Amino acid sequence: MPKFVKRRSQKTGLPPGTLMHIGEETTTPVGIEAFFYNDAGYEERSFESFEECAQAISPEKIAWINIIGIHRPDIIEEVGKRFDLHPLLLEDVLNTEQRTKLEDYEQYIFIALKMLRYVHEELDVEHVSLVQGKTFVLSFQERHGDVFDSIRDRIRTGKGRIRKQGADFLAYALIDTIVDNYFSIMEHMSDDIEILDSAITDGNDGNTTYMLHRLNALKRELIFLRKSIWPIRDVANGFEKVDSNLISSTILPYYRDVYDHTIQVIDSLETFRDILNSMHDTYISTISNRMNEVMKVLTIISTLFMPLSFLAGLYGMNFRYMPELEWTWGYYAVLVVMCGVAGTMITFFRSKKWL
Repeated sequence: MPKFVKRRSQKTGLPPGTLMHIGEETTTPVGIEAFFYNDAGYEERSFESFEECAQAISPEKIAWINIIGIHRPDIIEEVGKRFDLHPLLLEDVLNTEQRTKLEDYEQYIFIALKMLRYVHEELDVEHVSLVQGKTFVLSFQERHGDVFDSIRDRIRTGKGRIRKQGADFLAYALIDTIVDNYFSIMEHMSDDIEILDSAITDGNDGNTTYMLHRLNALKRELIFLRKSIWPIRDVANGFEKVDSNLISSTILPYYRDVYDHTIQVIDSLETFRDILNSMHDTYISTISNRMNEVMKVLTIISTLFMPLSFLAGLYGMNFRYMPELEWTWGYYAVLVVMCGVAGTMITFFRSKKWL
């Protein structure tokens, strides 16, 4: 389960635009991967430093530069100087807690969003930043591993429109891939909810503490997903409101499609929230009903033994003169009376459908 709030107290009091990484600390080297392509062909390269990458950029080709690792503010600052990026934009790139948003800086467009995927059955959340210029797209990832393999394959093979279009289509393709992957997250969560619901409905819920923990874990995960996905609706819708020559009119219908996909995901999230709330109430009611059944059985047992205890206590008194003490069949007579009393009470309980 991802941590909801990351520590950013170390930035308190620092001036705006101060570059400081907020997120998981790591010593992994920063990786720089790049695609340079046009309709005629493509070139795929990896670089040891951003300076080498900058020298390979050509105005005749669309450049997709993917920087893997944002824990080095010096490298991010170097990228910002090369493309003349605003310091506040670089600050958002380094802040992995940054909310999903879209900002127009005239010379480039900045998009921050969350890339979600399951890794070893655990939800992995990664802060991804995109900077789209006229002939380039910069993408910043926290670590290796992403959902962009399909885009890389399309560039390599030349399938689809991607190599025939500009940087705006590439930016759309990256956003669309991230949003489409949300559907796999929804499917995984749907399976988890269905398994949990079956366990509750069939009575195979096992440990009560574990079941409540699992229910609460799913609800926390759902809250985090809503926080990550809801703002993308505004991002997708915001492209139609951006008055920029960086976005061609032919790309806008594609962003409307992203908007529709986001709405579908949000509808699924709302449905899951209602289902989980209903499951939680149902499970609490089930536990309460079980407790009531246990208490009913114990109460019936206690009620049965009350008159029997009275008879046993009565004949257990140490008085010297008691009429029945000298009876030859007294012991068996008391047993018969006890059985009769217990049988009568059981018959009465059954007539009332308490048993």
